[in-house]
Amino acid sequence: MDRVVGRPDIAQREGPSAGVSRPRIVIIGAGFGGLSAAKRLGKVAADVTVIDRRNHHLFQPLLYQVATAALSPADIAAPIRGILATQANTHVILGSVTGIDTAGRSVLIGNRRIPYDLLIIATGARENYFGHDEWAAVTSGLKTIEDATTMRRRILMAFERAEDSDDEAERRRLLTFVIIGGGPTGVELAGALAELAKAALARDFRHIDPTTARIILVEAGPRLLPSFPPKLSAVAARALTRLGVELRLGTTVTRCDRGGAVLDDEGIESRTLIWAAGVAASPAATWLGVGPGRGGRVVMTSDLSLPEHPEIFVIGDTPQVEGPDGALPGVAPVAKQEGAYVARLAGKRPPARFRYRNLGNLATIGRKEAIVDFGRLRLTGRIAWLVWGLAHIYFLIGFRNRMAVAVDWLWSYLTYQRGARLITGQEM
Repeated sequence: MDRVVGRPDIAQREGPSAGVSRPRIVIIGAGFGGLSAAKRLGKVAADVTVIDRRNHHLFQPLLYQVATAALSPADIAAPIRGILATQANTHVILGSVTGIDTAGRSVLIGNRRIPYDLLIIATGARENYFGHDEWAAVTSGLKTIEDATTMRRRILMAFERAEDSDDEAERRRLLTFVIIGGGPTGVELAGALAELAKAALARDFRHIDPTTARIILVEAGPRLLPSFPPKLSAVAARALTRLGVELRLGTTVTRCDRGGAVLDDEGIESRTLIWAAGVAASPAATWLGVGPGRGGRVVMTSDLSLPEHPEIFVIGDTPQVEGPDGALPGVAPVAKQEGAYVARLAGKRPPARFRYRNLGNLATIGRKEAIVDFGRLRLTGRIAWLVWGLAHIYFLIGFRNRMAVAVDWLWSYLTYQRGARLITGQEM
């Protein structure tokens, strides 16, 4: 159901704000999609409100480097208010959305109502345990800074406890790490964790040899990185094997508990299970009272609006949007392009239906290896790693963050050391 041609200017729509000179645009979520939309609306004659339950924007593609002690949290995050400080028409609210009144055109934060004329939902995704939600209590996910620092604590504490243990069997359990999911997050975590154990921590302990740590990467499909061409997937697999990572392809996880995991019929004893196997959408479908699509996503029209509610748009990881090659992936470039597209709807000329421009896929394996897929141009090895690093530094927000990450990476490259090996917080 397409409603692109003839879309009315939001300032002229009927509803709660009829007669108001400046339309009210509300954006839920300040991730890649929401922030992209907010920044492009900075000079529009509208009152823009950005709502997020956290006060910072997070550069999620580098979250795994916080989890493996390569970067500090402040290197990949920036305060939302600071990012939007120069936009006089933009107001930021720190709060958790509890619902949406579509009839009354209001966003609910507890008993508080935030009215809107145009609503942009960009609430991201959460882990998908495929019917085994109880596994969340015994595995470490990776969606927030809190997740990353918790994972870092569990990884580093495993080495510390192994150092203090006199039980050889318990040492083996502590030094066995199981990563479930062979997509970009799982592959990058496996490579970074292997280098942490075999390089950065190699000389830090007296009673254990960190280089003997066992890192197992489990993927239910036949190959790693299914979104990449098969040849690049094979390159990534060989690079991980050189780092000492054990690959279990075509293997299903049938149980997770505090003692380890069962892979098909094989039991693996481990104190650290990492979940990188899949994501589900935020509860936006429930808020909107619509039937969810695959993974709980909201089914949208070709212009990213909600059927029967052309004033509501859903972008990023939350909607189910079909591209020429199937459903669009939940990655940052998709969210940013969707955010920029929806922001154009605040103008008087409606754009054509949304079309995603695929700029390529990148993944890194350790500190010197990467794979890059730009369609006809495919890169591997150190030159791919350089391209990957430059791309990530370029898209970081803020000069300070770019410089901090560049310096940390240079230090790690020259010394094999990781400066963020801090154990913080308390073990649950």
